[in-house]
Amino acid sequence: MSDETSQGMHLDPTLQAVNDSMLEGLGQLADYFGYNKVMGQLYGALLLHPGSLSLDDLVEHLGKSKASISMNIRTLENMGIVREVWVRETRKKYYEAESDLWKVIQNVLGSREIRDIDRALSVLETNITRLREKLPNMDADLKHTANHYITQIDQLSDFFKLARYLLTVILQQGPDFDMNGFMDTPDSEK
Repeated sequence: MSDETSQGMHLDPTLQAVNDSMLEGLGQLADYFGYNKVMGQLYGALLLHPGSLSLDDLVEHLGKSKASISMNIRTLENMGIVREVWVRETRKKYYEAESDLWKVIQNVLGSREIRDIDRALSVLETNITRLREKLPNMDADLKHTANHYITQIDQLSDFFKLARYLLTVILQQGPDFDMNGFMDTPDSEK
């Protein structure tokens, strides 16, 4: 990333270092959660920029190919965390980040995480049903192993049900969710 951001805006060395660090960190965070690293960097570039940016601005700012920027910006748009904005007297497409982080969390968790949990629950339930149907026809050793499988899969299922419940509660609360009250521990009252 260059010392000059898009649209000719120069950053001093401290701002540039913070900008680069944030883009790298958001890229790593996106990668950690199974998204493309460029998606995190794009979101960060748009979030930190005081105005909207065009695809060309983002290509220059991030040093990535236009195809990569275009594909990833479309994905971010579909997720509802980046939106196209109209800029007077230009035919270029400009974008800005959703700055309401609760909306971002709701869009990301609601679109992928809950769906993945539901898929996992479906697999677990299918396997438990399969084992329970075959259990009467198994010999004693296999029944013991099958019952062990059922116990372990039941525990996994309970965990995924709890995770789904917690995510649903958080998503329903939205910006009204009291993060301070949630994060308070007895140690923080000292």
